[in-house]
Amino acid sequence: MPLDYTTYLSPFTWRYGSQEMRQVWSEVNKRRLWRQLWVALADVQMNYGLVSLAQFEDLRLHMSEVDVERALAIEAEIHHDLMAELKTFAEQAPLGGGILHLGATSMDIEDNADVLRTRKALELVLERLKTLLLMLADKIEATADVQVMAFTHLQPAEPTTLGYRLAQVAQDLLLDWEALGRVQRGLKGKGFKGAVGTSASYAELLGGAEHLLEFETRLSAALGLPFYAVSTQVYPRKQDYAVLSALTGLGGSLYKFAFDLRILQSPAFGELSEPFGRQQVGSSAMPFKRNPINAEKIDSLARALAQMPRLAWDNAAHSLLERTLDDSANRRTLLPEAFLIVDELLITMGRIIRGLVIQQYAVEHNFMIYAPFAAVERVLMALGKAGADRQAMHERLRQHALDAWSEVQAGRAIPLIDRIAADLVLQTYLSEDALRSMMDAAAHLGDAPARAHQMALTIRSTCS
Repeated sequence: MPLDYTTYLSPFTWRYGSQEMRQVWSEVNKRRLWRQLWVALADVQMNYGLVSLAQFEDLRLHMSEVDVERALAIEAEIHHDLMAELKTFAEQAPLGGGILHLGATSMDIEDNADVLRTRKALELVLERLKTLLLMLADKIEATADVQVMAFTHLQPAEPTTLGYRLAQVAQDLLLDWEALGRVQRGLKGKGFKGAVGTSASYAELLGGAEHLLEFETRLSAALGLPFYAVSTQVYPRKQDYAVLSALTGLGGSLYKFAFDLRILQSPAFGELSEPFGRQQVGSSAMPFKRNPINAEKIDSLARALAQMPRLAWDNAAHSLLERTLDDSANRRTLLPEAFLIVDELLITMGRIIRGLVIQQYAVEHNFMIYAPFAAVERVLMALGKAGADRQAMHERLRQHALDAWSEVQAGRAIPLIDRIAADLVLQTYLSEDALRSMMDAAAHLGDAPARAHQMALTIRSTCS
């Protein structure tokens, strides 16, 4: 259907997310699933003599003939969207239409359809996240030995490697991948339990409550969907909260990466760049600008996503007694928009990782300036091993570092290595050559490269 630009359009209608995710949450797909559930119900009811083969075949024949316009016209009169779709289906299937929805309540159809949509949406998220993780594994291996300065409190700290830094991002995402998989595998539908969850209407139709377990088991098998053992008119809304929490966990991991990248793209650091096209415009006023729009978009959308579990919490906590309708309106946007946000986050993150630019000059320049300060720790440990008073040496090295830092801030050459190597007190424990060797921070990486390579292997073995 062509977009009508004369009326409000949600950004999720066309700007954010993929067409595949939009299709999952589309009006047509929702109604197809409703019809699938009605036909599955009729199929199982046929085993109990409630539906004839001819009626069932009539329904099956017309199951895919979704006519949204006709349904909306009916809804304008009766003000009930599911009943409008039901009447539309019944018009198309004159033989079977009369037995549609037999014994059911609206949420027997709507809730199970929502879970089927959620399961499919999670499948898309997991597949996209898997692709991203494998992409990260390649980038980690390629940069496992690229030395960069690490920062704590946004101050230079000690050396690390770019691959090790990316391995930390990947580790968070791997935890998210596992959490989302658990949520998807644990999804359950309401089942077919009627108006308040007691299945009383179905017991009347089937001739007794003793048939209910078999009846619902058959429906569960037909739909490939496990059902909650107990429900009210709806499935427990805590399930929505679990889904939104897992999605938001993923959003948090992507947010942190994007925020770090925004810092590392700033001129003060300048070590990394997200891809920026030759025709891309950074600012309408300042032609020179290369704004980090992809990283900023991730943080903007993830910030909106972070608010959604609270709404899902409210829906669960305020679902009074056997059901209230005060979650219905907000759930029309809550689940679709959460999934479309996550979809866009993953698409954008993939674009960044594929096109990530390492500014080698800036990496080496920053390392040259800050790494000697980090090497002071190596000297302190060596002095301690050589028998020096650890506290006295700490204070002496601290003074050297502060004096050298003042020189750096004034834009002058870094005198730290020469100052420490020439210190006669320190030379009583270590030779000048040993002190200079200790000040080589490039060797102060621990096992970061090895751990980065191992994380790449872990990703591949987990996601394969």
